Amino acid sequence: MAQNTALLETHSVSAPPSTATTLPTIKIGTRRSALAQIQARAVEKQLKDAFPDRTYAVHAVLAQGDLDKVTPLQQLSQGENAKSLWTGELEAMLELGELDMIVHCLKDMPTQLPPNLTLGCICPREDPRDVLCVSPKLASTCKDLASLPEGSVIGTSSVRRAAQLRRLYPGLKFADLRGNVPTRLAKLDAEDSQYAGIILAAAGLIRLGIQARITQFLSKDSGGMLHAVGQGTLAIEVRSNDTTVKELLAKVGSERNARASLAQRALLRTLEGGCSVPIGVETEWKKPKKGVATGVEPAREYGLDGKAVEEEEDDDEVGDDEELLLRAIVVSVDGKEFVETEMVRKVASVAEAEAFGQDIAKILVAKGADKILEKISKDKQWDAKKRLEAEASK
Repeated sequence: MAQNTALLETHSVSAPPSTATTLPTIKIGTRRSALAQIQARAVEKQLKDAFPDRTYAVHAVLAQGDLDKVTPLQQLSQGENAKSLWTGELEAMLELGELDMIVHCLKDMPTQLPPNLTLGCICPREDPRDVLCVSPKLASTCKDLASLPEGSVIGTSSVRRAAQLRRLYPGLKFADLRGNVPTRLAKLDAEDSQYAGIILAAAGLIRLGIQARITQFLSKDSGGMLHAVGQGTLAIEVRSNDTTVKELLAKVGSERNARASLAQRALLRTLEGGCSVPIGVETEWKKPKKGVATGVEPAREYGLDGKAVEEEEDDDEVGDDEELLLRAIVVSVDGKEFVETEMVRKVASVAEAEAFGQDIAKILVAKGADKILEKISKDKQWDAKKRLEAEASK
């Protein structure tokens, strides 16, 4: 892997010499973007707090998907390339022992991992919703998608986001937008910007400390858009046989989010979709309402949409009386066809979570999701064929 050596940047946290000298440094891999490194540092801090006798080093690697910031994501993530667009280089280093773990955004991870690699843990979830950020020129008059002028251009390279919004807001137009979060915001803010607004993940803005740019949080009840599978969640990939690292990660994982996230991933895997396919999800843990005799207690917090924000349990364990609600939607690229469903079920283990996701996928297929996804796949193959022919004729 000599070709990757020049792409490494290392930062270490030192432990007391008396203990650190006997234990090898834990090498944490991540992508090179500022957001990816912030996320890796957060995991590094959690590990340091739990195991102060160890030393840690974060290695930032330039992923294949970060090299091309021009090609629309839908084209970039076609075929076998889609499976390793954001993870291939890092996984190769993990397999060779050059890294001990990789911090991923779960939404960027393929649902099928290499046979000798596995998920070491799934971390507690940040806000998983998508958000609208509007141009400064419209900030005083446009507070949500519905208030944008007819013909407004929305910047996004996500097929899922554009497809859902085409279905609900046929008066909007869409243009590709690539780059990291600050780059996308800069393109929105430019004096000659074509964008009235852009769609981003809330988690990225929050982790970067720039959540003030959020105009509207998007969900089923606000804006009508469901988020990507695994959005808002960090996952740690490790070697399957590395019991030492797995034991370390047991201190930073969240059983609560693991079950919800793995139900989402099982749904996606069963539908054979990926990050370039318009499949949206939402999950919530539900528990019986209390205090009926004394009335309903008002929410402690309300979002930008004016709706009550449900509080997440501080405990990462799932209560015996809690049930998982999973809703999902599959939309055609043009937004004209869609199928959706939701279900609530008690999920007492990871195995039950994956079975839940598979059952939701089967319901979607019975409603016609397979036909929508098959057409999308054929259209992508046709587009790829036409591009190759065009390039060959040059």
